[in-house]
Amino acid sequence: MGEFVRLEVDGGIGTIRLERPPVNAINGQVTAELAVAAQEATERADVRAVILYGGEKTFCGGADVKEMVTRSYVEMRSFGAKLQNTVAAVAAIPKPVVAAITGYALGGGLELALGADYRIAGDNVKVGQPEILLGIIPGAGGTQRLSRLIGPSKAKDLVFTGRFAKAEEALSLGIVDQLVAADDVYSAAQKWAGQFVNGPAVALAQAKAAIDGGLDMDLAGALKLETQLFTALWATEDQTTGMTSFVENGPGKATFEGK
Repeated sequence: MGEFVRLEVDGGIGTIRLERPPVNAINGQVTAELAVAAQEATERADVRAVILYGGEKTFCGGADVKEMVTRSYVEMRSFGAKLQNTVAAVAAIPKPVVAAITGYALGGGLELALGADYRIAGDNVKVGQPEILLGIIPGAGGTQRLSRLIGPSKAKDLVFTGRFAKAEEALSLGIVDQLVAADDVYSAAQKWAGQFVNGPAVALAQAKAAIDGGLDMDLAGALKLETQLFTALWATEDQTTGMTSFVENGPGKATFEGK
């Protein structure tokens, strides 16, 4: 368990919790501890879905500028690569991942949220990529994941201006997927993640791999990837269980073991 980041597991849901007051600013230690938590969530069989959470007040205010301003180019090249790799490790967790966004998700905080599969936000949140106001650009996926999610022109507007988008705009742009009352963010994330606790874990991992991997390919290559991942599921117990249950009892009644 890290000082600023920890993985809490309850009922099949693993919560990666950021806790570095006041705004969960990302520094070198947070980056390292996030990577460890992502790896643990990946490896633990008792974790079937993951919530990214920064607490009731704010998700993450971004990178620790006070730490970054004193770094040299060589130091930042190393830190930038580690931060990029850490967010990539979160995105690569082979389980459904939801970001529970409260308060602010700015800069590296929004980039971390973009690494999730689904984003639930409070109706008072603000999101943005304000790096341009510091004379830099997003460096942990903001120029890439954001543009793939909402399109290049809308992403350029946010990145070029550095402005904050309030909750309703973030929803309309597609940055977040669901808005709830500010006090209900974590419980809504639990409800979303809870859908998958007793699901076919290998099939869910393959579905995620097919969608994410296919986005980086042309259609022909992506379809081949889908076929490979699809047919590989005939090596799992859950495929046998699911299809046998369908034939004998109808849809939606299978009890999966995640194997």
